[in-house]
Amino acid sequence: MKNVIDGINHWLGFIPEEFNRMTEKELNHRPMPHKWSKKEILGHLCDSALNNMNRFIKIQYQEQPYVIQSYNQDQWVLVQKYHERPIDEIVNLFCTLNKQIIYIITNTPNDRLSNLCDIGNNQQKSLEWLIKDYLEHMEHHINNQILIKK
Repeated sequence: MKNVIDGINHWLGFIPEEFNRMTEKELNHRPMPHKWSKKEILGHLCDSALNNMNRFIKIQYQEQPYVIQSYNQDQWVLVQKYHERPIDEIVNLFCTLNKQIIYIITNTPNDRLSNLCDIGNNQQKSLEWLIKDYLEHMEHHINNQILIKK
């Protein structure tokens, strides 16, 4: 889990600086009408943190396999109106949520990392896999969408 914690910590240092360098135009630009802006992508990463924080906790104590509940990502972004929010609020939320995730991961007993969750499509994965996947998902959005210059 050290690699995941180190990865999240890296982005906690990088994201505030990166978003502070961006102009409003860059933050709000949608590459296509149905695609999210960089500001909305960061909001989506906040939503992902909220949902995964919930999962990381519940998988530790609820009956196995814990069934992962999906959420409508587009509606979460739309309802929370990330496009209208000041970027510093979204960046602060991202940092606060991910600091809490690091705290949860750090304090997860090793024997709980093998607890299983049902991720749908008849697939069961461990809590350890889910935690690693959380960082991979974050990095996918950062590297392939946020860091792409438009």
